Amino acid sequence: MESNKGPHGGPGTTIRYAPWPRPADSPPGATGSPVTLSVNDAPVEVEVDHRTTLLDLLRERLALTGSKKGCDHGQCGACTVLVDGRRVNSCLLLAVAVDGCAVVTVEGLARTEDADGDLHPIQRAFLERDAFQCGYCTPGQLCSAVGMLAEARSGQPSVVTDPALAADGPVPLTDEEIRERMSGNLCRCGAYPHIVEAVQDVVS
Repeated sequence: MESNKGPHGGPGTTIRYAPWPRPADSPPGATGSPVTLSVNDAPVEVEVDHRTTLLDLLRERLALTGSKKGCDHGQCGACTVLVDGRRVNSCLLLAVAVDGCAVVTVEGLARTEDADGDLHPIQRAFLERDAFQCGYCTPGQLCSAVGMLAEARSGQPSVVTDPALAADGPVPLTDEEIRERMSGNLCRCGAYPHIVEAVQDVVS
C-alpha cells in the first residue's frame, strides 16, 4: 500500500493497494484485475482476485468492517452498502463489477449530501429511537434505509404502493411501505418497530 491513509480518510488522496497474493504458477492477470473506485469519497486503486466479493474487499482489504458478513447468501441484508446511490448486498456483488463506481458504507454515511454534520439523520434517528439491540445488523439497516428513502423520493414503487399514485411523484412512506421496503434486512433481535419509527422520524 502506497499511503498510510485508509479509504475512510480525507478525500483527494488515491489509495493504491498491493496486488492480492496469487499462486506462484499463475501468470500475471490470470486471476485478478485492477479496480478503481470511490469508497466513501476517497479514490481507491486495488487489484482484486476475480472471485472477490465487494464485501470481502471492503472488510479484508480496505479495513472497513462496518459492513457485516451475516448469511453470505444475500438473504439477511447485514452487508448492505450503497453503490452509485443504490443499495446492494455486497456479499453477492463481485468487486470487479464495481470498477468505476462510487461506494458508500456505513462509515461514510455522515459524508453524504443529505447528512447534517457528524451523523446522517437516519443514524441520529436510530440512536434516539433505540432502533437496535446487538447492533450486528444495524450498518446494513442504516445503508438500506438511506437507499430506500432515495427510492421513495424518486417515485420508485414497491409491491404495496397504491397504483393510483402518480408515477413520477414521491411515494408516501407509510408504515406498511417502510416495512415492505426494509424487508430484505433482518434483525434477529426484533427491533423492527423502532426501526420503522426511526425511518418515520427522518421522513417527517
